[in-house]
This record gives sequence, C-alpha cells and structure tokens, in this order.
Amino acid sequence: MEMKVPYPAGQSAGARPHLGRPMRRIEDVALLTGRGQFGDDVGVKPGTLYAAIVRSPHAHAVLKGIDSARALAAPGVRAVLTGADLAAWSKPFVVGVKAQMEMWALAVDKVRYVGEPVAVVVAESRYLAEDAADLLHADYEQLAPVTGINEAILADAPVLHEAVGSNVVSDRSFRYGDPEAAFAAADRTVELTVRYPRNSCTPMECAVVVADWLSEEEGYDVASNFMGPFSLHTVMALALRVPGHKLRHRTFPDSGGSFGVKHAVFQYAVLMCLASRKAGAPVKWTEDRLEHLVGLTSATNRLSTIRAAVRHDGRITALSYDQFDDCGGYLRAPEPATFYRMHGVLTGAYAIPNLAVRNRVVLTNKTPAGLVRGFGGPQVYIALERLVQRIAVELELDPLDVYRRNFIPADAFPYRAAAGALIDSGNYQRALELMHSEGRLAELYAKRDRARAEGRLYGIGFAAIVEPSISNMGYITTVLPKEARAKAGPKNGAIASATVGIDPLGGINVVIASAPAGQGHRTVCSQVVADVFGVEPDQVAVNVEFDTQKDAWSVAAGNYSSRFAAAVAGTVHLAAVKLRDKLAHIAAAQLGADAQDIVFAGGQVYAAGNPGSSLAFLRMAASPHWAPGLLPEGVAPGMRETAFWTAESLQAPDEQDRVNTSAAYGFAFDVCAVEVDRHTGRIAIDRYVTTHDAGKILNPALADGQIRGAFAQGLGAALMEEFRYGEDGSFQSGTFADYLVPTTCEVPEPQIIHMETPSPFTPLGAKGLGEGNNMSTPPCIANAVADALGVKDVTLPLTPSKVMDLIGADEPPPSKPHAAAAVQAASAAAPAKGGKALAARGEVMLGAPPETVFAVLLDPQALAQVIPGCNALEPAGGNRYRADVTVGVGMIKARYQAEVALSELDPPRSLRLAGSGLSAVGSARGSGIVTLEPADGGTLLRYDYAAEVSGKVAAVGSRMLEGAAKIVLNQLFEQLGKTAANRAAGLPTTAAAAPAPRRGLWQRLLALFGVKR
Repeated sequence: MEMKVPYPAGQSAGARPHLGRPMRRIEDVALLTGRGQFGDDVGVKPGTLYAAIVRSPHAHAVLKGIDSARALAAPGVRAVLTGADLAAWSKPFVVGVKAQMEMWALAVDKVRYVGEPVAVVVAESRYLAEDAADLLHADYEQLAPVTGINEAILADAPVLHEAVGSNVVSDRSFRYGDPEAAFAAADRTVELTVRYPRNSCTPMECAVVVADWLSEEEGYDVASNFMGPFSLHTVMALALRVPGHKLRHRTFPDSGGSFGVKHAVFQYAVLMCLASRKAGAPVKWTEDRLEHLVGLTSATNRLSTIRAAVRHDGRITALSYDQFDDCGGYLRAPEPATFYRMHGVLTGAYAIPNLAVRNRVVLTNKTPAGLVRGFGGPQVYIALERLVQRIAVELELDPLDVYRRNFIPADAFPYRAAAGALIDSGNYQRALELMHSEGRLAELYAKRDRARAEGRLYGIGFAAIVEPSISNMGYITTVLPKEARAKAGPKNGAIASATVGIDPLGGINVVIASAPAGQGHRTVCSQVVADVFGVEPDQVAVNVEFDTQKDAWSVAAGNYSSRFAAAVAGTVHLAAVKLRDKLAHIAAAQLGADAQDIVFAGGQVYAAGNPGSSLAFLRMAASPHWAPGLLPEGVAPGMRETAFWTAESLQAPDEQDRVNTSAAYGFAFDVCAVEVDRHTGRIAIDRYVTTHDAGKILNPALADGQIRGAFAQGLGAALMEEFRYGEDGSFQSGTFADYLVPTTCEVPEPQIIHMETPSPFTPLGAKGLGEGNNMSTPPCIANAVADALGVKDVTLPLTPSKVMDLIGADEPPPSKPHAAAAVQAASAAAPAKGGKALAARGEVMLGAPPETVFAVLLDPQALAQVIPGCNALEPAGGNRYRADVTVGVGMIKARYQAEVALSELDPPRSLRLAGSGLSAVGSARGSGIVTLEPADGGTLLRYDYAAEVSGKVAAVGSRMLEGAAKIVLNQLFEQLGKTAANRAAGLPTTAAAAPAPRRGLWQRLLALFGVKR
C-alpha cells in the first residue's frame, strides 16, 4: 500500500535506519538507578501544606452537615475545606449530556458513592492531616442505595439526582442500513446477554497533585500525574471559574503507570486548587492505595444484549445491540466516552452492512466510571466475540470459517463500516494464515482431542478485534441528537503537536504534547528524529514534561487512546522534517548545491553524489545561531520548528449519526487454549497466541512490551479482577487481598506474531497497539472456557467459584451443622443485608470457673478492660453500655461510638454479646452466642459470632477483615480469661483508668526509628 509520507526538500539516509529496530529504552538508566522523578519525588515550595481527604462511608445519604471544629483545633491544621466553601470559588463540572446533574469537587448536598470526598483537611504534614481527618464529624441521613443496572432502571428505584428525575440520563437509538429487513430475512437469529465487570488498572504510582493558588491575577498553578486528554483542562478551568490561561497545569517527568485511570486525577486537581485557596498556601496530596481503589475511577460495567441475523453458512447480515453502561454516581467527564469511542466500529472486523443500536447511560451508587485501558473495546468485544463463537456452535460450523466469511475483504480497505468508521488498512485473512502456520493451530486441535478423550476439560477460543487509535474529538458528541450538535457547533479532529529545535552546539531537543506513563516515548522520539537528521539517537534530548502555559498543544493532547505512535511520533517526524528542510537550504548555499539534493547521514551533511565534500552536522546545524546574518535569502532565523497534525478523515458526526471515531485501526487475532480443573475450577492457560497488525512498527521491543502488558491486564479482567459492592453500596475490594491482580506467576508468555499493513492516514504509517489485548484477551479466554465446558453463558471474571458453578459440582454440607445454625442465629441480630458479612467461631480455655467468667462479663469496669481498644464504657440501662472503642484493621484505624449489649442471659452457661458502632469511616454491627462449659477446673468458652461492616472498613476486603475479626475476638476472650483468673485468685481486676488503645501501624513503625508522636 502506498504511504502518504511527506518528504519535502532534503533527504535522510544511512546504513540502517533507527526506526523499526528494538533499541534499548533511554528512560531505563534513571529508573533502574533510583533517579526517576515521579510525583512524590519532585520537590515542593517551602511552606507547602499536605492534604487528607475525608470520604463518605455511605453509598447514598443526605449530607446534613459537617462539624470541623475538633479537626481545626488539632495540631498543625491550617484549614478544612468543605462543600460549603465551593460555591464562592467554583461551580459543578460540565456534563456530557443534557441533564440537570451537578457534580462538585466535594459533595455539597448528598453523597452518591462510598469514597466520595466530603472534606479536605490541610495541615503541616500528611500525618497531622490524617490524624485531624479522624476528628471531623459528618452528619448523614442514609438513603436507600441503587447498586446495579437492573435495579437502577426500575420505575420505583431511588433516584440519585432528583433534578434529572431518573437514573437513566441518556437513551439514544441508532439505525444504519436496514436491520429490520435483514432480521426478517435471516435464516437464523443468535442472541446473547453478556456482562462486563467493573475493574481498574492499579498502576504502581497512585495520584499526586500539588496545587498553588497564586492570586486573582495569576490564577492557579497545578502539577499532577494527570495523563490527559487535555480537553479536560477546559473542564478544570470552567469548574474553577477562571479562564484557561489562569490555570497552568504541568506534569511530572515520570509517571508510574496509568493505563487510563489517571485521567480521573483532574477532579482532585480542582479539589487541591480550592484547598490551596482556602489555606493560603501550596497544597500537596498523594493518594494511597485504598483511596485509589475505592474513590478514583473504574472501568464502566456494561450489560449488553446482542443479536445477529445469520445465514446458514454463518454470514452475519445484521447486528443489534441493546446496551446499558453503569457510570456510577455521576456522569463524570469524559464519559459517556466508553459508549461512543467504539460506536463507529461496532461491527468490529466484519463486513456487516446493517446495524441497530440502543445505548442507555445508567447511574448507580458506585464510584464514577471512566477511562480504563482500551475503554469501550473490552465492553464491545466481550459481547461481539462471544456472539461469533455462539454462531459457530449453534450452526455447527468451524469458528475459523465464520471469521473467514465475515472478515472485511483485504481489497476493500479503506473500508467504511456501517456506523461510520473508516478502517484504514488491513489484511485479516492473512492473520488467519499466520495463526495456522506460526501459531500451530493443528497442534492445539490435536491436543484438545487427546485431552477430551481422557476426560479432561480442554477448550480453544478465538477473538478478532479492531483496535482504534487516535480518537476523533467529536465522537463523544454522538451522544447528542443532531439538533443539539448543531446548536453546540461541530467538534472533530485529533490535533497532535511537537517541537524540534537545535541548540548552539548542534544538539537536538524535542518537546512533545503528551504525558507518558512508562511506554518509552523518549526512546521512540529520539529514533524518529535521529533518522531525519542522520545522527545517532543519543544526540537527541526529548522532554516529556508537559506545561499548558509553555508548550504547543490543543485539546486532543495527552497520552490516551493509543495515539502516541501514529499521532505524536508522526508529528515529531513532521516537525523534524520542517527543521531539516530549513537546514538543507542553509547547507545548499554552503555546498553550492540544490536544497533537494542535500543528504543527512552518518553525522554529515553533503550533496547527493558528492559525500567527499561534506559538513559536520553539529557545526553546520549550530551555525545559524552564531552567524544569522549569513543565512541565505528567504531563510528566517531560528532553529526551532513546531508542527501540528490532525487526520483529514476525522470529521464531526453526520446527520445520520455516522462517525469515524478514530484515525487508524489496528487488528489483533488471538487464539487461547485452556484446561479447566474440574475439581477446583481453576483455569490453566496452555497456550496463547496473538497476531497483531499495528501498521509500521517503530520499535519492536517496545511494541512487544505493550502487547505483553495489555495481555496481562486482559488476563486479569478475564480471570480475577472485579470491583465488588454490597447491597448497601459498600465497597468490598479495597486491598489487594480481595482485589486480585495477576502476577508473573499467573501470566504465561504469549506468542506474538506481527504483520504490517501501514496506514495511509498517519505520517509514519503507524497505528496503535497498546490497548489491543485488553480488548481481545477477555473474550478469547471466555470463548476457550465456554468451549471447554460446553456452556453458553460465561460471566467475567471467571473465578474458580464461578467456574465450579458452570461445571455444576455439588457443595458438601457443612461439617458442623450446629455451628452454621449458630451463625445464622447470630446474623439475625445484625443489620439488613448489604455490608461486608463476617463470621468467626472458635473456642478457648480460660483459667477460671464459668461463674467467675460470667460475673466478669456483667461487671462494667471489668468489661471495659476486656474489650480490645476500649477507651471508655458507660452504663446505658440493664446490661447495656455506651462505649468509645478504637479498632484497627490493616491500614484502617477507626474510633467508634458504640453500643454493647448482653442479652439471653443463662448464667453461668451462655449469653448473647451484641454491639453496634458508627465512625467516620463507616458502621459496624454484630451479634454472637457465647457458651461456657466447666472443663479441667476452668472454662471452655465457645463463640459463634456474625457481623457486618460498611464504609471504608469494609473496603479492606474479606480476607483481612475475617483475620482481624478473629484476632479481636481472640484478644477479647484472652483478656477475659486473664481478668477472670485474677478475680478467682483474689487479685485486682480493674485499673484506675481504661487501658490506652493499641498504637496504630504508623505509630509502631515510627517508633522503630525512634520517632515519638
């Protein structure tokens, strides 16, 4: 295919180009020697303060008020920002649909998800801010939550935003071709209902923001590890009520990963700007892992019903999508991007002329959703590629025949899809051939036959995906009817920019409008520029620190949607060519040659055919700095050029709602072979092969690294990763104990096969590939498991428990029916279902008789010493007490105002111990039966206890909570035994004051280093 690559006057030549070679990353030396400059490494101004965010423990509640007096009186506290402060300095974030919905940087009237910020405490250190945050009291009136799509769309569902009047904030239908006629004429109709779960990316580095309110004249200066798109700079400026030039936004030199989620940092950039204004000093906030999981963002979970009109030979003539996207508590910009990024290419890699679509955006009491690697692609392809496999199964066809008959023909590119995507290049049939030859499909088929003959569960799955790159800035406006689009004005394009300059010693400097998060942008840009000027990459310096006040940029700037290789690196090439052409005219005057004959190669500049008479590049390139008066006529001074580029094919949606959502479209075709253990439900990947067409490959080593990373992330989505919420909206996946991510132990090495069909629409012929396997791997694994088990419906993630349900294994009965019954009885006294449910049972020997143990439990002073972390205990009626109790679970410390009650007294044999409490981080409630039996001169105490917790404590996950519950109960009964034994021996059992609570984890760690607090 002929590439439209501009090469004006001047040529670059050499023995071997740097592009296309697996050059080692120039970023790695600094990173591997500890010299990286991540957000928390960068120095701050003297006097910078530190922020701690107070977050809602409830999913849905009226925020009645906030008492910050105790927090403000705490040592080192300089300010507390609450929703009451916001109206004076800010306004709600803009919303991508026409709905009366307000999302402020802090909750102002209601909270709509667990983890929603309600206040910011600003102090002289992070520790002081965290301690003071525990003293802030927010008054909530809990409301019924909405925790799922099916519940949210009910007519009588609680409404999150009363002004909207519904939890469905957008409902749009689209029709392309004649889908009704195609379905009426179809030989068969195949249908599936599929869910894609909420998950995240868990980068190594969480969010970091440093914000500084300068003055009314200068506005705000904020640095963050935001990764773009910088269209949200406009959203931030509007929210802060300042013009764009009064919001300077900068990025740090390094970023420890993003994979999409750091787009959500923009909300916290605004929040810290307001905190700085309130405190009158710069403010720094560093997100911890629990905050990241509970409150930053997640992939949009989708419920899709997809149908295909099919001929007997498997040819698909029409598709119909009915889709719901759960965007959480707010439709936060840039959502509903997840719906519409893929809209133009909903027919995938297939030549399907007819398409019907209905998209509904739904709100629930969960964290607002947003951009997670491949956003839109995983949600589309889990439905489309599962459907393709079902077509093969139901029509009893070879899946590869179904692919072959439906793929876009190789001679049809550029191909206009039904919904408007202009798919630039490809040869999908060639990918099938490569999978047969290099992927050794015949071996996998033979292995499956042998495994099944032996009674093993072995399956093979496929997935074919089109990977969009360089998003059209107008695609999101497809959510609006054409009349609303016309009123707002057209939006389209994907402007990229880059600057290349030469210094007075001939060194080359590059500045790009992107914000890399570990991909190796500096390496590739140095290769691009080195090829243009005929020098070595180490003669090129690439600056990736982004500054909205200094750098050339536009709203499409940033690091997202696989735009680097095709758009950013391509624009670097264009800027370098502009500067090279200028040098060619200067060199031509010195060499007595025509500019178009000047060659740049091997660090020399010479006329074609006369390499013996050459100029050293360093000297010649520097000369315009030192002698601008000698420049040839018509050549302007200055050795610096900036280039802007956007694809001509990226137009605004047309009146029929067709839209080319991206400038280039890569392709991946995967095969996965799995074996399922029928006894444990565990899935072992036997082989994974992925074939990629990303146009021109700029650096094969970096390309393979991106593929491996996306594969690992896609595997996590397929097998492990899911945000879980209780029926009360409590978040239950707040640590890596319960939110499992794949490690090197779980991720096999995929076989990678490359093919290249260069794009005619990008400067270097390159397309994106960094997101492809996050789109293809989940359906590929799902198809393999469905094939192994012979089932129609599979739901991600395919955890062992879900797989066992699919296999149909019977669970054995409980080994101790009486214990299960006791737990069930104890649960009856707990709150209604919703929070994190816990159960603990056990037995312990106490060195005192039952009568003495029972007496201790009825003595308030003794009971205060028995309860772990009890700061105070006051009688509140018959065998009822008010307590002040501090409980620590992992990284979470909570001080509860609690009630403790003893009931069902049968002295000295049994009683029920119940408690409930409320703290700034959530609520807790539990009840349990305690029995006492005489044994060996002492007491055998047995307990069966059930409890529920909500809010931040619930987020630490069931594994850590269950362990903590057992520890707390063991401490209680151990202390009970000691106190009872002392009483039996006539020794003192009470102290003058209740024991001090156990020091927290941070206090103990600091004490190890001699730091006292």
